Amino acid sequence: MVSDDVVSAYARDGVVVVRGLMTSAELELIAAGIGKVLANRSSAAQVLSLPDDPGLFVEDFCRWAEIDEIGKVALRSGVARTAAELMDSPTARFYHDHMLVKEPATEATTPWHQDQPYYNVHGRGISAWIPVDRVPKVGSPEFWAGSHLGPWRLPRSFLEREAKWFPEGTLAEVPDIDADRSLYDIRRWELEPGDVVFFDFATVHSAPGNPTEHRRRVLTLRYLGADARFAHRPWKTSPEFPGLTRELAEGAELDHPYFPLAWPR
Repeated sequence: MVSDDVVSAYARDGVVVVRGLMTSAELELIAAGIGKVLANRSSAAQVLSLPDDPGLFVEDFCRWAEIDEIGKVALRSGVARTAAELMDSPTARFYHDHMLVKEPATEATTPWHQDQPYYNVHGRGISAWIPVDRVPKVGSPEFWAGSHLGPWRLPRSFLEREAKWFPEGTLAEVPDIDADRSLYDIRRWELEPGDVVFFDFATVHSAPGNPTEHRRRVLTLRYLGADARFAHRPWKTSPEFPGLTRELAEGAELDHPYFPLAWPR
């Protein structure tokens, strides 16, 4: 579904845009699924904007099994196959879904970070960032191209900036990218509904607030390559998979109902 040039660009940069991947019917499913999530948030949901923010930033995780619309897109659309091709993997195992909604005028930003250190897996992983609404460049997430080839960076909580996962000093800090952006190869795009941004779990990225007059509804679908293995963590991962450490050994394949095989079907 993607050319060799796109696969090579992904391997080099850790991020690419695939234009027009989602059909209008799939976007309607995603919009309906997001609506259901917002109407009935899970215990994992978080509000990531402060009380005095004129907008609202809400996220929720792992709703695919109970919300059919999300499950259908995660497991039956072309996203999983594209994920496998970009990872150069014979398979793509679904990891989890992540809904992010920023209402108009939301000031809350998502700070520069990697996703990989928050997770309970080792090996190749890829995120598919799927906007339902048009995203102007000023509202686009930003990616430090090539950063997936570097070290893991210390994960911190987004609001308090606390090191809750790895102890202080055990991993390199994310550099102050905004202090001199010219030192980094930063990518962002104007995105239309149907476009999908794919990025490696280890790619350093951030996102601005939503300065527009329109909602920014996004469903992120995450997949694992064939080499991915379970990693025991002595702390609560984000997202958490309750009881999994009792069912899977360290280094085990993630052949579990939490993580269905999405490609090949």
